[in-house]
Amino acid sequence: MARLPRPLWPGTGHLDPVLRWLVHDGYGFHQAYFHTGTHVHRRVRDGRAARYTGDGPYALRAADQGMGRALWFVGGTDPDRVAALIESFPEGRRADLYAGVGLAATYAGGADTDELRRLRDRAGRHGPHLAQGSAFGAEARIRAGLLVPHTETATGVLCGTDAETAARASRDLRPETLGAEDPERPWYEVWRARLADEFARREGGGAYS
Repeated sequence: MARLPRPLWPGTGHLDPVLRWLVHDGYGFHQAYFHTGTHVHRRVRDGRAARYTGDGPYALRAADQGMGRALWFVGGTDPDRVAALIESFPEGRRADLYAGVGLAATYAGGADTDELRRLRDRAGRHGPHLAQGSAFGAEARIRAGLLVPHTETATGVLCGTDAETAARASRDLRPETLGAEDPERPWYEVWRARLADEFARREGGGAYS
């Protein structure tokens, strides 16, 4: 979508009802990674994909999750630089950005244990969202049969558990019985919120290392 002329943009209504929001995640990643000055440093929000697909406001949040993934690379995997970039955005966007960062830090790596702890500390109250993204990253690695040591390191710090346990939580909490969808809280967001709440509960019980 980011490369095609708008008349060629596909619709999303025929896609998986839970995962279709990853279209917007990918769009946000592209815009932040390839148009960094506009979308990261000037924090301009590109609402075209949300508008022309008809997916509405949540599409902007999904795009921010993809932007968070890009920020991990824009910031050179340095936790302080990445956190500073996120903190330059309005508060209402930061949870989604941290979720994307958690996924990228877990899937792609680039930080050691001490750096990941700094990232977790800088996330503050957004820690459960960071953990949610990390669990998604672990599940992606495990599902592909590509589990690597840096993924274990990341889930140990960001989720307070090993990669398989984090990935299993992601699988177990995915909505299975889908009814009418709330446009502002689609099933994908229900899934993400369940997972973030689970890690918040574990953190409260001292599960984070």
